[in-house]
Amino acid sequence: MSQHGMGLDDIAIARLAERIETAQTYATPIRKLTDDYPEMTVADAYRVQTALRRSYEARGQRVVGWKAGLTSRPKMLQMGVEQPGIGFLTDAMARPENTVISLSDMIHPRAECEIAFVTGAELAGHVTREQVLAATDYIQPSVEIIDSRFTGFKFDLESVLADNSSSARFISGGRPRRPGSIDLRTIGTVMELNGEIVALGASAEVLGHPADAVAMLVGVLHDMGEPLPAGSFVMSGAITAAVPVKPGDCLTARFLDMGSISVRFGE
Repeated sequence: MSQHGMGLDDIAIARLAERIETAQTYATPIRKLTDDYPEMTVADAYRVQTALRRSYEARGQRVVGWKAGLTSRPKMLQMGVEQPGIGFLTDAMARPENTVISLSDMIHPRAECEIAFVTGAELAGHVTREQVLAATDYIQPSVEIIDSRFTGFKFDLESVLADNSSSARFISGGRPRRPGSIDLRTIGTVMELNGEIVALGASAEVLGHPADAVAMLVGVLHDMGEPLPAGSFVMSGAITAAVPVKPGDCLTARFLDMGSISVRFGE
């Protein structure tokens, strides 16, 4: 047994991190981790995610921020969780807007609209919405391309957290705004795919207020023994449903009073 009490031992954690990294690197689907490790806990899942992060850092990737997932109440109830999941973002996942994003290295690519927070001060421990806003330099539109590495897009909470909460690519753009200059609950978003509206939402979908999702993310990090550093790029969770994308598609995400982000997808 490891020093983590009843959790998985360090060898199992390392093995699972390697399995996830291989699936992400080669875009090969795998079965959910709990099929082989039914006793796996959420804490174990985050240990796998941390091992994955350390491996990517050892290969020269830099962690530039974090993202919150499962941030809508119905989704959390459905998954039986108290807290949304989080995942790390590296410089290798970032893509510029108005470019062609290759999908050949993804399994189930889907796009979501999110509000991103760029922090000007460190956040740590259990923080409030007001503390998040005070520490935020600016907010801006973003699009996340998620990709679950599990066969048939079927997974449970432990597996998805270990899989870095399905993180794959992210794009930021539009017009940055100071957090005090806009009502963060009422930002309307429209996602268009090939000129057709495929998803609509308002930012209050994200836990009632996107800054609350960031506060919760800081709390999860705190449980992992880490702060959210100043200068972090934090995606606060999907405002709209995730829309599947394929090569040849053109996506535009419009954010009320904050401009839009457009990208195209290729092989």
